[in-house]
Amino acid sequence: MESRGIFLNLSPLDHRYSLSNPELFSALSARLGEEAAIRSCARVEVALLKALLRQAPLPGQDSGLFADLDRAAGEIDPEQVYAEEKKTQHNIRALVNVLKRRLPEPLRPLLHLGATSADILDTASALRFRDTLRSVILPLLCELEGVLIRRCREEADTPQIGRTHGQHAVPLTFGFALAEYVSRLGESIIRIRDRTADLRGKLAGAVGAYNATSLLVKDPLRLERDFLEGLDLSPSEHSTQLVEPEYLLRLLLEVNVAFGVIANLADDLRNLQRTEIDEVREEFSATQVGSSTMPQKRNPWNSEHVKSLWKAFSPRVATFFMDQISDHQRDLTNSASSRFVGEYLAGFAFAVDRMRSVLSSLKVDRARMAENISRTGDMVYSESVYILVGLDGDPEAHERVRAATLEAEQSGERLADVLQRDSALWDMLSRQLAATRGMDAATFFSDPAHYTGIAGDRARAIADTHARSLETLRRELAS
Repeated sequence: MESRGIFLNLSPLDHRYSLSNPELFSALSARLGEEAAIRSCARVEVALLKALLRQAPLPGQDSGLFADLDRAAGEIDPEQVYAEEKKTQHNIRALVNVLKRRLPEPLRPLLHLGATSADILDTASALRFRDTLRSVILPLLCELEGVLIRRCREEADTPQIGRTHGQHAVPLTFGFALAEYVSRLGESIIRIRDRTADLRGKLAGAVGAYNATSLLVKDPLRLERDFLEGLDLSPSEHSTQLVEPEYLLRLLLEVNVAFGVIANLADDLRNLQRTEIDEVREEFSATQVGSSTMPQKRNPWNSEHVKSLWKAFSPRVATFFMDQISDHQRDLTNSASSRFVGEYLAGFAFAVDRMRSVLSSLKVDRARMAENISRTGDMVYSESVYILVGLDGDPEAHERVRAATLEAEQSGERLADVLQRDSALWDMLSRQLAATRGMDAATFFSDPAHYTGIAGDRARAIADTHARSLETLRRELAS
């Protein structure tokens, strides 16, 4: 078969990404590449053959036969299968023909007996995607979540201005801002784990009614269960020629949810690196170039890259929904589109790993965060004043404080100076703050860290909750 250099491949995954992250590319291609697809189908064919032999063993059946069958499936040559397909114009029949040649003569008539192509293809896809998620993608997600948890804890008490609509709001902490993503991604990881475990296979035949297998055995449902148990899969409840598409669809949709969470995090980090904000920085090596013409540039290119991968791959969810529909028992309108599911999972994996790298080396400028809070001055306390005035019983608290902020803006004074001119108001604020914060108004207004609510405590609590879930998941994946 033709051999070509990687720079003649069409997909960026096969040249640019394979070179930038060869270890991850190797792990993905070993499970999602065409060779893996063919060998997983061979593995499914052999699993069916073994199930038939358990139902009706051959006379003098050797105890090492099943190991020999597994070896034959694992050594199937994709080049031979593709060469055979040129003659058959049918990928599964080509696979069967090639695999038959590796089997003892008495077994050859039993190969693929009772199955239709989709029994093999859909079951093999479930195996491949399950293996990829468990062996590569979920461990990557665990690494990213672990880094998020660590950075969340490190910055749990680092004051940062909160932002809504791109405007300064009230203070929080950077750790609390990261806790958002610890929580969102952590929840999605668990759902991906659950959806992965629920991928299904089938041995229900050409229209899903077990026509063929009912001629082979008295209990075709038992044969299907036995066949799939050998692959650690469960049968689809109702199949046409296809496994019900919703099992895979729900998994891919949850992966897309996680993709969106990561893209959102990348966007937040990218914006925090804007010159006028400059609160965090991606690592930039001594030899790295930010611009071909502006030598001073230090662009947030990794965060932008994660967002760009999301833009490229997330819209494919529309295709996943379209593949949900197949006319009557089966059509072939998913024959091309379903081949790109592996590419989607690979794109997601590269985004996860890039985000992990960004967070691992992210530089946090705490002094700049404090400086940015001070840019708004003590206006950041206006909400607290409104709350305390309302708590004291003033029904016009919001309007009263709003008027004070306008006066401070127009006069250029501090909000605290405007408020102090109303001695009764200032005394009330000090009284309320002594009861709720254990300090007087002057002390409270002296440091924005005094008005971060329970951000630090919540950041630590969220980090602890998801750290426990993460440890449980890591043990599951290692077992």
